[in-house]
Amino acid sequence: MAIKVGDTIPSMKLVMATPEGPKETSTDEIFKGKKVVLFAVPGAFTPTCSAKHLPGFVQNAEAIKAKGVDTIACIAVNDAFVMGAWGKDQGTDGKVTMLADGAAQFAKALGLELDLNARGMGVRSQRYALVAQDGKVTHLAVEAPGGFEVSKAESILAAL
Repeated sequence: MAIKVGDTIPSMKLVMATPEGPKETSTDEIFKGKKVVLFAVPGAFTPTCSAKHLPGFVQNAEAIKAKGVDTIACIAVNDAFVMGAWGKDQGTDGKVTMLADGAAQFAKALGLELDLNARGMGVRSQRYALVAQDGKVTHLAVEAPGGFEVSKAESILAAL
């Protein structure tokens, strides 16, 4: 069953890509007492994710944070080294926190995993964006397969 508005983000460990390298963190650290926009992409360096999804949040970071958002985070089923390199490539420093869900445990915990084994990509995350206040989901936008509309930065900005 997929997470829905009103649900609490599950408590679990994640790895954050930082300029100094991978750093273990937890969903509690990320979400507790904060307003957070979290968006997920099927994979770092993939076409829509690199050309539109992540760049939209980087470009709109200031406007999103002006709406009272403490943290904007991007998560993908990639390792922290890949997420760090992608973040550096996309200029996310100080704008978007890059989170690694290397084994898709977070995606599975939310019920938002995507089986791309037939395409040689393994289990990934569906494309979505959510807003959480103190760990409770207040807005959730999951894309239809192949879609890119409800989870883009402009849509989340409008929902704030």
